[in-house]
Amino acid sequence: MTNSGGCAPSAKILEADPEAPGRASGPRDDATGGAGETGGAGRAGGAPATETGTGTGTAAGTTAGTAARGRISRTAGFWLLAVTLVAFMAASSTPSPLYVLYQQRWGFSAATLTAVFAVYALALLIALLTVGELSDHVGRRPVLIAALLAEAGAMVAFLTADGVGPLLLARAVQGLATGAATGAIGAGLVDLQPGSRRVRQLGAVVNTAAPTGGLAAGALGAGLFVRYTTTPTTSVFVLLTAVFTVLAAAMALLPEPVAPRPGRGRDALVSLRPRAAVPRHARSAFAAAVPCLVATWAMGGLYLSLGASLTAGVLRVPDRLVGGLVVAALTAAGAVASVIVRDKAAGRVMAGGSLMLAVGAGLTLAALAAASTPLFFAGTAVAGCGFGSAFLGALRSLALLAGPAERAALFASVYVVSYLAFSVPALVAGLAVSSFGLRATATAYGCGVLVLALLAAVLGLARERAARAEIADQPL
Repeated sequence: MTNSGGCAPSAKILEADPEAPGRASGPRDDATGGAGETGGAGRAGGAPATETGTGTGTAAGTTAGTAARGRISRTAGFWLLAVTLVAFMAASSTPSPLYVLYQQRWGFSAATLTAVFAVYALALLIALLTVGELSDHVGRRPVLIAALLAEAGAMVAFLTADGVGPLLLARAVQGLATGAATGAIGAGLVDLQPGSRRVRQLGAVVNTAAPTGGLAAGALGAGLFVRYTTTPTTSVFVLLTAVFTVLAAAMALLPEPVAPRPGRGRDALVSLRPRAAVPRHARSAFAAAVPCLVATWAMGGLYLSLGASLTAGVLRVPDRLVGGLVVAALTAAGAVASVIVRDKAAGRVMAGGSLMLAVGAGLTLAALAAASTPLFFAGTAVAGCGFGSAFLGALRSLALLAGPAERAALFASVYVVSYLAFSVPALVAGLAVSSFGLRATATAYGCGVLVLALLAAVLGLARERAARAEIADQPL
């Protein structure tokens, strides 16, 4: 979940401008790479500009230049950004196992619980569409330091929360900070990718798996805090506050790939204008991908908002750690699947992943009907594999259809669909729980995901078959 909270690269860093300083001379050849790789389309074809040059020097020269200014090496900077991405994603899923505790403490409804969840996704979307490109103009370091400090502030808000209002504020600030950081991190990972082929391949795996892997780590870690500490809603956020404060300090040592240039202040203001559009020639493919996008992100929204409530209220599992394990199972399976299929044909991956998501949703529905915890976990793992592979396939198939100047607006449209699907159905489900109950609401929700996933699989297979027929009809 490129990016369940930011499981995907920023909408705006996908645009390639061959005239802009600090960018590559053309789009990448491997535009069909993983989610993290796609974020670098148009940047990796040449060396990025640095503080000591205009991007024409070698990696070794750049490293020497940054070392002379007290900066860490490019490779160290790459891994610092990877760790930062994992930290942001882990923090975004940390509240999921804690929602039930907050609900018991302050007595709010399921609708309020899902509103606390949904405000994060909507804030993240707003940040992606506005400040996602800001680091291209003012630099990676300033944006990342500001985002990390804002994230630390959000952790303090969680730490001191005494009601629903502070929770909503904390999630909104967290969403804005994560959205702002996602754009800068995605671009920075491409700017600073290591020169060694073996390390580059490892970096590509990190780019692909870090978002969903971070989500798994955050949910599991919060579940462990619930199980083994007496103050889980405070101790976990003390730790995260310290983590983001340290990362903000470390980010001052990051090599800066964006060179100062005249007029960058004006360009930065212009970049804040949201842009979302689907090129005419890509509209049929985009329409075919919409059921996949909605099904995957809606499934993620159900688990991250009501997953812990389902284990406690429907499956009757008293152990609060299980609420974290459910979210971790979904996202960890997604991370593994996205790594396994990242080099496969995009259309086939989207169709196969959608079919697997449908199977996972069906198993989950059966588990809820039978109140079977083992079957619920099996369905969750299968659905997670479908989630990770289907979204990655959809993202890569759309990346192939847009040129460098169209890609940012196209992916902005992808994020609008994805994050609305991530938040709005979960919010509606929260409202429905009071009238229909948790089990009935989750069953109806799962049926909707299953139908959409099957439709996505059919549409994906049809497009794959049509593409093969078109290739076969071409003269040799």
